Amino acid sequence: MVVKHPSQKKNSASKKPATAKAKTTRKASIKKNKKGAVSKKQVQEIIASKQSSRPADEVVTYPEFEFELKEIEAQGNRVLIGPPWLTRFEKARITGSRSLQLSLGAPPLIKVPEDARSSIMLAVEEIEQKALPISIRRILPNGTYQDIPIDWMK
Repeated sequence: MVVKHPSQKKNSASKKPATAKAKTTRKASIKKNKKGAVSKKQVQEIIASKQSSRPADEVVTYPEFEFELKEIEAQGNRVLIGPPWLTRFEKARITGSRSLQLSLGAPPLIKVPEDARSSIMLAVEEIEQKALPISIRRILPNGTYQDIPIDWMK
């Protein structure tokens, strides 16, 4: 984007930044064949252009760990991973998803309160009454997880 200032001359404002020009030429250089595929050479050029320009000793890479998910068996109605209530992040995620469902015509799972003016208010009320048949999966960094039904939450 070029911003003209009253003190600038007309000819100086017509220059474009170098980054915009570089982007357009890179996009133009990728050509697809009749089937819509890109050649292997072009794919290799794209990968090479995304690599870091820093020296190899400055780039930090971390080994990738592969682990299998392993479920922790429930002991009654006890929550073993995390707090025994919904975190604000879990509540926000559930509220947003359920609100979208309600706004797209899903039937409410509770009697609609008179003070509910929006789908968000109705979704929050469904969470508070624990009317949603969902489970929360809490995963630890080592791969162990627990599926917690919303009924178990305080």
